[in-house]
Amino acid sequence: MLKIYGIKNCDSVRKAIKYLKSHNIPYEFIDFRETPVGEDIISQWLQSTPINTLFNTRGTTYRTLKLKERNLNDQEKAQWLAKENMLIKRPVITLDNNIIVGYNESQYLKNIHT
Repeated sequence: MLKIYGIKNCDSVRKAIKYLKSHNIPYEFIDFRETPVGEDIISQWLQSTPINTLFNTRGTTYRTLKLKERNLNDQEKAQWLAKENMLIKRPVITLDNNIIVGYNESQYLKNIHT
């Protein structure tokens, strides 16, 4: 089953859920705040997508933690993603071995519709 990871009040997550509902696509929603994503799931995601696609450098959490100043390597970024899920670009949609990061209708059409 398709899974969508994010937080309820994120505009991109809301748009993705609206898209899925409007196309009658069943999904399971996992809220980062209620069910944090650990290193195991992040490692799975990183097998299919680059770390810089998952790592949100535009959010408040990134700025608040002053991570830009630390010049993190990929391993450190992965550790931060597991420690602080708000650094994950949202939404993350998984279906089988596919992963889509961010709101992207063209990717949804290509990878979700069968």
